[in-house]
Amino acid sequence: MTVAVVILGPGGRATADRIAAGLADAGIPAEIHGLARRVPQADMRFDDAAAHLRALFDAGRPVVGLCAAGVLIRLLAPALADKRAEPPVIAVAEDGSAVVPLLGGHRGANALAARIGAVLQTVPAITTAGDVRFGIALDDPPDGWVLANPQDAKDFAAALLAGENVRFEDGAPLPPFLADAALPVDAGGTRCIAVTTRAETADARRLVYHPKSVALGVGCERGAAPDEVLALVERTLAESGLARAAVAGVFSLDLKADEPAVHAAAAALGVPARFFGAPALEAETPRLKNPSDVVFREVGCHGVAEAAALAAAGRDGALAVDKRRSPRATCAVAVAPSPIDLAAAGRPRGRLRVVGTGPGGAGWMTPECAAAVAQASDLVGYSLYLDLLGGRAAGKTRHDFPLGEETGRVRAALDLAAQGRDVALVSSGDPGIYAMATLVFEQIEFGGRPDWGRVAVEVCPGISALQAAAARAGAPLGHDFCTISLSDLLTPWDAIEGRVQAAADGDFVIAFYNPVSRRRTWQLAKAREILLASRPESTPVVIARNLGRDGETVRATTLRDLDPDDIDMLTVVLVGSSETRAVARGDGRAWVYTPRGYAGKNTPDRETGGRENGGGENGA
Repeated sequence: MTVAVVILGPGGRATADRIAAGLADAGIPAEIHGLARRVPQADMRFDDAAAHLRALFDAGRPVVGLCAAGVLIRLLAPALADKRAEPPVIAVAEDGSAVVPLLGGHRGANALAARIGAVLQTVPAITTAGDVRFGIALDDPPDGWVLANPQDAKDFAAALLAGENVRFEDGAPLPPFLADAALPVDAGGTRCIAVTTRAETADARRLVYHPKSVALGVGCERGAAPDEVLALVERTLAESGLARAAVAGVFSLDLKADEPAVHAAAAALGVPARFFGAPALEAETPRLKNPSDVVFREVGCHGVAEAAALAAAGRDGALAVDKRRSPRATCAVAVAPSPIDLAAAGRPRGRLRVVGTGPGGAGWMTPECAAAVAQASDLVGYSLYLDLLGGRAAGKTRHDFPLGEETGRVRAALDLAAQGRDVALVSSGDPGIYAMATLVFEQIEFGGRPDWGRVAVEVCPGISALQAAAARAGAPLGHDFCTISLSDLLTPWDAIEGRVQAAADGDFVIAFYNPVSRRRTWQLAKAREILLASRPESTPVVIARNLGRDGETVRATTLRDLDPDDIDMLTVVLVGSSETRAVARGDGRAWVYTPRGYAGKNTPDRETGGRENGGGENGA
């Protein structure tokens, strides 16, 4: 998960920036959270420190607090319950002189503290007894290893601290994290540690470590049932005697990257799915037990399940179970001599998230969009939009495009995702409203690249400019409304004019996007002329410019006084319906709202439990 580097005052900002940059360089996503009244710029700002920290803690987010340890302890105390489930919590002095893991020591806090200490050139104050005495957290093995019985590690470590000795069972060579530890080793030890890929008994006197060195190769017909594939995988593992925890991943041909059954099997085992191109699998043909000319004619390699398992296990790996079949699927197992490096074993299904950042300010970026940016390896977008991400872009590969190259942006994003990258295509506002989402699906349908269709695509909604403008002005969208773009670059003016007339006839509130530009100056005047034919000159109009950014202005005028010369491409224009009203404010400005008819609603209807707006708060 993304590490939250929390600042409660301006004094810790420089240290927080060093930590976030250092973690990003190590491939650990991090973002800076700041107390709003004291920290003017941050990836995420908050008003209530206690509520924010507890929300992060409850969500399992690692927390690095640039503050006194006592502050974190007091603020998080009500949230403390199960030490086995708590995320890492680390206190760091504002000047970086002290790094203290407070919670989650055996859930990554000690390792994270060591990483931060290296960034700050500070020795972390690790106090966990086992870590201090033995130089190892028995229940927190490094990446590529799993402890089969972590619930027994505490008693096991306590016994060693009390004077008992440990012996290593014969079998696989010891990994460095065990071989280099300062454990009290004795051939006659009363406690033992086993290292194996086999499914074996583990208890308080016997810790069992599994290397993630088992590769499951899977092939299936298009549309195979996930239950069938998972049942085949489970049966194959059971027959092999291999431990589920030793499975590094589910591997297949890249043509199966969008096959739900493959991903369902991986999800059920709690491992990633990785995919190889046909040439890589064809290179494994000499090692296959069951090569098939039929498969070669269909997909370009002589086997999928066996070849994918062997390709993942590497040159020194070997088949442990040759191809097993079900009616619509195949499965095989290979074992590598050491944990499988997933970065070199195929590639993941690429992911493209089309992200809306909101109109501008960081506070208008939704948590879903922020998470998508945090998880992305690559950011694609118009340079201004990427700049607006601020610190959220740290550690990401940026792919900047000028304004006007929308198709180029989308194609570049899809290309990156087709290579297995996790890509965020960044729009302002909401990406589905006059933005990039439509173009993504258009390119997938007509762009001529079948691998684009295998990319996992998500559209992450943002706050649209029309929503922001309405909120700043009052509630002009409180009744039926529509949006119309006045740009005739992609839509003929005759069609736009017809839509404006239809909106006028229907008495809709209208949000005008792209109202004018340097080359288009007359369309807004024409729209105003059409509207004046059917609604009063006094109809309120909201003019909102640079929303959420420096220089934001929001003002109310009337349809009569609407002057296109006051508008530019950074402006959204909201024109009220015949029912829209303006209410004077004490500062000389006005609130603009469009009533829904509550004033005429009978009070008894509310008292009898009728919904106030005919269908819930959104009128659904």
